[in-house]
Amino acid sequence: MKIVVDTNCLRASIPPQSKYYQLYLEFHAEKFDWYVSNEILLEYEEILTRTFSIRTAQTVLYQLSLAPNTVHAEPAFRWNLVADPDDNKFSDLAISCNCDYLVTNDRGFDVFKSLDFPKLKIIALSAFLQLF
Repeated sequence: MKIVVDTNCLRASIPPQSKYYQLYLEFHAEKFDWYVSNEILLEYEEILTRTFSIRTAQTVLYQLSLAPNTVHAEPAFRWNLVADPDDNKFSDLAISCNCDYLVTNDRGFDVFKSLDFPKLKIIALSAFLQLF
């Protein structure tokens, strides 16, 4: 399974006591491939540093960088279909890499529910974790 993870879901999954920590556990068990671009990694770093600490951000990014099921890619095309320009990097990568899901709790991606093309499956983090 190929996925792109929005920053809000990554941030929610970091504390071990979080009900979303399962995302990390399933990733560590190599149950899916996590697609990232340079732009996404930079946002991860910025938000995780602001939310937790620079050390936490570096640890998470280090683990992502070394994991065999992390795929580094860049979008082949910029669709720019999401109202928030900062969110387009996630959907553009997911579409370009033919990912199975964009995992997000952001309602801004609901635009894809009404589009015939390009197709992109948006799934909330809790629904994604129920797949396991």
